[in-house]
Amino acid sequence: MADSKPQNIQSNKPFWLTLDNAAKIFPAIATKTVTAVIRMTAVLKEPLKLEPFRRAVLQAEKRYPYFLVRLRRGFFWYYLEHLPQHIPILADDKECSRKFSHGELLLRFLVWHNSVSLEVSHTLTDGAGAFEFFKTVLTLYSKECGATIPQDFPVKLPGNDIPKEEYEDSYKRYFKEDIPPIVKRTKAFHVPFPVELSHRFKRMNVILSMENIKKVSKEKGVSITVYLVAVYLYVLQDIFEKLKPIKLLTRQKILRVQVPINLRNILPSKTMRNFSLFVMPEIDLRLGHYSFEEILKTVYHQMQLETDEKLLNKNIARNVGSEKSIYVRSIPLFIKSLILKLKFNSLGTSQYSGVVTNLGKVKLPPETGNMVDHFILTAPPPNKLLKISCAVIGFNDKLTLSFGNITASWEFEDKFLNFLKSQNISIKAIEKDNE
Repeated sequence: MADSKPQNIQSNKPFWLTLDNAAKIFPAIATKTVTAVIRMTAVLKEPLKLEPFRRAVLQAEKRYPYFLVRLRRGFFWYYLEHLPQHIPILADDKECSRKFSHGELLLRFLVWHNSVSLEVSHTLTDGAGAFEFFKTVLTLYSKECGATIPQDFPVKLPGNDIPKEEYEDSYKRYFKEDIPPIVKRTKAFHVPFPVELSHRFKRMNVILSMENIKKVSKEKGVSITVYLVAVYLYVLQDIFEKLKPIKLLTRQKILRVQVPINLRNILPSKTMRNFSLFVMPEIDLRLGHYSFEEILKTVYHQMQLETDEKLLNKNIARNVGSEKSIYVRSIPLFIKSLILKLKFNSLGTSQYSGVVTNLGKVKLPPETGNMVDHFILTAPPPNKLLKISCAVIGFNDKLTLSFGNITASWEFEDKFLNFLKSQNISIKAIEKDNE
């Protein structure tokens, strides 16, 4: 299938889109528990007004028609087909990040009192793309409630033309031939906590002082992301070192954290579809115990190196190159899906111990921002090997960490927060799903 023609989207006629390179894996691996669904929540200062919010969503749909699609199965590949339905606005009274049913839109809004959440399938877009849409809806909602939106504020509003670049596969644009392959990584350590039989996905949301953690990170000479990744590795090391000697014999000694990178910040692109890769800083415990300062230094330099444009091009070349192979393209979809699932299990989460994804600090028009207390970002539910993940987002002076967990233990999270306290980082609030 070729890319859909831009005039179809502009004229609101039926259209279809090929999956972008990153999206191709998700239909193959998604299950009832491993849903590949991203969630973002705005906690408002006052209860949500449903009718103004509904009008805001209807306006946003006109600006983002390429999000009104459903997943369809072809003979060789999945693809996205235009589905002329309105985005559902539902009560937030069910499990977080539920899988989307076959044939429905790949995004939904969930509302409850003073909170509104957007849940999006990773097949449709990544966290940065989804949040751009979320910002637009919140901005339009504030306008419906009487707010004034500055004309020069960088948010996509209805009434503008829709550039083709917004729904292109930017991986293909930056694909380069004849780039050497990425070296395969070894397997990594995973936390030993047993998974709950129900695989119930639960969260712990923690609010920190943005200025506080920014000050501590700056004193160490690193960004907030580097600092939190280093804490993650330090806690993993502590858990590893407290295992019984007999268990240490069978455990992997590489601790590695996957950190998604928004490629739009490095390779110019306006795409609203997936356009991210990841870096994976690591420490090797075969070399001995690491102090926190040693981990900080290691993470800082590894992330500097792995976000170099040339190394990112190697990742893009590997991913897109296999997709362009005539042999791969000729394999029927049911066989492709089986291969992708097997490769994800062997080359995916087996290679890293955890996830830290940071959307950064949110910027909203002033009057829109006045309506919001804080944001929460929830990474897709982890699988039974990974078990735990961490998502980060900041707004004003509140930095929110959201730990996703499918085990019966909060040990990892408790150790993480105790370490932050030992570093004089104040914790403003903690909220658990089951409390």
